[in-house]
Formats: sequence, structure tokens, C-alpha cells
Amino acid sequence: MARRESTRPRQGEADGPEGRPRGPYRSIATVWLLIVGLPLLVVWLMSVAGSGPSEEIPYTRFMDQVEAENVREVLIEGDRISGNFVAPVEVVTGAGEEPTRITEFVTHAPFGGDASLIDDLRDRGVEIRVIPVTDRQSWLEVLLGILPFVFLILLGVYLYRGMRQREGGIFSFGRSRARLYRVTDEAVTFDDVAGSENAKGELRELIDFLEHPERFHALGGEVPRGVLLVGPPGTGKTLIARAVAGEAGVPFLSITGSDFMEMLVGVGAARVRDLFNEAKSTAPSIIFIDELDSIGRTRGAGIGGGHDEREQTLNQLLSELDGFEPSENVIVLAATNRPDILDPALIRAGRFDRHVVIDLPTVADREAILQVHARSKPLAPDVDLARLAQGTPGLSGAELENILNEAALTAARRGHSSISRADVEEARDRVLLGLTREGLSLSDEERELLAYHEAGHAVVAATLPTTDPVHKVSIVPRGLSMGATQQFQARERYLYRKTELLERLAVILAGRAAEELVFGARTTGAADDLKQATSLARNMVLRWGMSDALGTMATGREEAVFLGDEIARRREFSEETASRIDGELRSILDEAGTLARRTLERHRSDVDRMARRLLEVEEIAGEEILELLGGESPGGPGPGDDRWPPSSD
Repeated sequence: MARRESTRPRQGEADGPEGRPRGPYRSIATVWLLIVGLPLLVVWLMSVAGSGPSEEIPYTRFMDQVEAENVREVLIEGDRISGNFVAPVEVVTGAGEEPTRITEFVTHAPFGGDASLIDDLRDRGVEIRVIPVTDRQSWLEVLLGILPFVFLILLGVYLYRGMRQREGGIFSFGRSRARLYRVTDEAVTFDDVAGSENAKGELRELIDFLEHPERFHALGGEVPRGVLLVGPPGTGKTLIARAVAGEAGVPFLSITGSDFMEMLVGVGAARVRDLFNEAKSTAPSIIFIDELDSIGRTRGAGIGGGHDEREQTLNQLLSELDGFEPSENVIVLAATNRPDILDPALIRAGRFDRHVVIDLPTVADREAILQVHARSKPLAPDVDLARLAQGTPGLSGAELENILNEAALTAARRGHSSISRADVEEARDRVLLGLTREGLSLSDEERELLAYHEAGHAVVAATLPTTDPVHKVSIVPRGLSMGATQQFQARERYLYRKTELLERLAVILAGRAAEELVFGARTTGAADDLKQATSLARNMVLRWGMSDALGTMATGREEAVFLGDEIARRREFSEETASRIDGELRSILDEAGTLARRTLERHRSDVDRMARRLLEVEEIAGEEILELLGGESPGGPGPGDDRWPPSSD
């Protein structure tokens, strides 16, 4: 996979478990040591060099020794006088202490000096040495005088460089945080992106324009200003953008929408300007903005209007995309999974001209994606990626990658040298249903209720004519569910008849119907089933016009994006229509429930047999389900007796 390299230092990190600081913290300590410690060390050395181990005595005691001719030599440094005695002299260093005998001394001349001192010393034959004070003090005074200014200059230079380099410094508020993509040996290309052939074709055209613009200009064509990648999370929008970076031979600047936002108003707009200026200076180039909806949301929506900083950032982006100054040879590539909330001015022609839809992968695409992610994984011969692709309808590329990764982790935990089919099945269940709830203690009565509930789902799904084949039935608690009935999608479906949806509703409600048929009771185990069934029935009535009472009127709409929009928007139908909608929902759910109960009554022996088997083994595969049903293929024996035949509805 391609990696983005960054030269910006990360601050506040530790070198290891000891937590020792590194980076700017260590350099700060070094600077302070040099600026403050070194001059103090110099001053201390000078003071030490100018002083000796001599004992200081009063000046009068010194003069007494001079008159007694007991002084051999003296060294005069300003008002400081040091020297040697001819014979040791006893002195008392402190109160209550014994006298000590010294041969070296230090004293200081009185204020204003002693004019007769030199004559007295010469008369008594004392050797006199003099050190001029200016030779030592001149450069010391200069050093101490300029030291504060040197300190301030060095500190200012250090702070300025740190603020320029550090992200978030006061000098970098208005600078773009985009990263320049660097192509490496592991760069992602279109060959690494399975499926999404239409999207790759559109993006190849953009790369061709940047490489050979004269071919398009000769016919008066202009490259789209912006290309918007739209699709559900995990479908590979960012991966395709990385593939564009790997394929294009032009500078590729990558940034996320949240990088524009800041607490200070106007910073986001400044970063947009800086980003486009940087792209124009290296044109032809590509700008990639991930999660565009964070700054491109509709302006003025919600309670109290919009967010000033976000709206100013959006206004600047609109101006850069299609303003007075054209962004020649600069293409903006953006990705979002919320195109419904983008501002209309942002997605109009002339700005984001093309909307490339990257939808959930088909069966063939899922198989290709699995093959890409299985390249570096040792698969056992019994692993069938085509079958796995069929058993993962509605999963995105990221989720498929996660399945194979979980399979590898499962195989490693079990000590396998390769990934077996059992490892893949376990990983698939882990991703789709969640982790196994170990240690959950169920009573025999609860296990029997659960077994009949799942057996009801499986029998109805296996016997109705238009339902998908059953892949597995399980009463092993996983995630938030106590059991599961998994179905394989026989083929990709995009259009459904009303009878097919009613049979799907019957499968969903079959668990509750089995509980009522066998135990004559209703349990809380059908809570999620009822929620799914009600949602599907509501779509049938409100969005797809499958209600005889309401006819072809569609009264449904997409969910509101903002709370203020929800409050301000009026309902699109009357109270009378709302009452009729509720009646139609109940009618459809009752019809599906009746179908489920009739099917279970007709196959009661199969339900009992499957429930007993579930209590023994807890999981039944699709092949064993066929045996339990007497060899009937999933999908049932076809239309007949009192079941509705497929119609044109």
C-alpha cells in the first residue's frame, strides 16, 4: 500500500517505556544549558582563578605584621591584597574555635586606599607585585553586559523557528495542511483496485487529460473542474484516489475536509486559498479532499442558521472552483458518503461536474476483491472464494478485507499453517454477527424456544418459492443476537416483485410464528425481526407504491439531515392518509404472518426435526438442511395448493 511521508516532527512523544522526552523538549533543555550555564561557569572559573586557599585577616592585623617585618611578599589586585608571612601567624576563624596557624593571607584595603602602604612595604623589604584591575575586569564586564542581549536574540530565533515548523503555530494558521503524495515502490495503482471499472475509466480520462491536454483542447474540450466520488463507507473511494496518485505523473495534494476547520474565523478560507495557490504553482496537479461533507454541507440549514467558519470556508472553495481566476490544469478530486447534504452550489455543473458512483461490489467484484486480499495469505485447498463472495451480499471491500484478516488471525490462534474453510466461516460469522458470547448460560427451556425460533426461519426460507437458499442455521449466541439464519443470495437482485417481498417478510416473521405454533406464546426474541419487518413494510407502502388502498401515490421521503429541517418541514400527507398508511402496514404484516404460519403448519414435522438437530449440534449447514427437509431444494417445490402463485405484482 502507498504510504504518505511527512517531514513534520511529532511532538510530545516519548522514546520508550521510560517516557524520556525527545524532539523539541530535549533541544529546549540544551539551549537553556548553553545560554545560562556556560556564562555562569566562566564567571565561576574566573572567580576561582583569582582566589586562593588563603585565610582572610583584618587589614589592621596585616599592618601589624608589616610593622613587625613578618610579611615576605604581597600581590595587590585593586583593593585586594594577598601574600605570605615569614613566620606562621595564629588566627581565630570563629567564636569558640581553636586558633590556627597560617602562612598565607588575604585582606582588603580600606575605602579610598592607603597612600602610605607602598612606602611602608618598601621600607621593610617586602616584595611587591601588582596586577592591573582593568586587564581582568574589562572583558568580564563586557561579557556580563552583552549576555542578556545574546540570550534574548537566541531565544527569539529558537521560538520563531519552532513556530514555523510546528503545526498549529501562530505563523501557520493560514497555511494549507495538504500533504504532497510521494510515489514509492509500494504505490497503489488501478491494478490493485478490484471492481469499480466504471470509476476507474472515468479517472483514467482525467489522467490522460493531464498528460496530453492538447488532444482535448484541439476539439474545444475542457477537463472537469471537479470529480466527486460518491458511495457508501468502505467501498474504496480513498483507495481509488490513492490509485490515481500512483498512476498520475503530476503533483497530488491530499487533505481532509476537517483540516480546513479551526476555532478562529477566517482560517479555513485562508487554508483553501493557500492550497489552491500551491496547486497552481505546480500545475498540472490534482487536489484530493477526503470527507468533503465536513465543509460542503448545505449553508443555512438547521436551527439558528449555519456555522460561520464552515460557511466562509465553503464560500472560498466555491470561488476557487469557479471564480474569476480560473484554476487551469488543476483538478479537484473529492470523496463523500453523504452527497444528500452537500450544498447545491458545490455540486452544480462548472464545479463538481462529474459524480462517480462507487457502489457496493457485485458478486464478481467481491470475488475479485477477495482474490486481491488473499495474495499474501496461504489458503487451504478447501477455501472457495467464489462461494464466500456469494455468501457476503451487501458487504463492502473493507469488510471483505476484514473477513480474510480475521480468518488469518483465527488460523494463527488455532496453530494452523494455512487458512482453512472453517477459519473463513468463523471469520465471516464474526464480522456479520459479532463475537461468540462465551459463558452465556441458557436454560433448557430457553434453548428449546431458540431452536424452534430459528427452525421456523429456516423452514419457511427453504420452502417458499422465491426466497434465497439457506446457508446456515445457528443457535450460538453472537454479538447482540441469540441465534441466526443465514441465506445465500442466489444472484444479484435489483428489482423485486411484491410477492417476493411478501415472502421475505414471511421469512422474517417465521420465528415469531414458530413460537406461537409450538408453545402458544410470544417471547422477546422476535424484537429485531419485528423491527426489520415493519421497516420493509413501510417502504413497500410509502416509497414503492405497493398498497392497493393508496394506489400509486408515494408519500415517503428521505430522512431529514438536520434537526431544524425536521422541525420546519410539514408532513406531506393528511391525518386521514396517515391512518390509512397505518392500516396498510398492519394488513401487509398480517398477510406475511399468515403465510408464515400456514407454511410452518404444512411442514410441522420438518420444524420439529430441525429444532431437535439444532439442540444437538447448535449449527446446521445448508447441505444438512436439505437432508432434513427430505431432499427438497431451497426455494421450495414451486407454486401450488393454497400458497399464492407468483403474479405480476
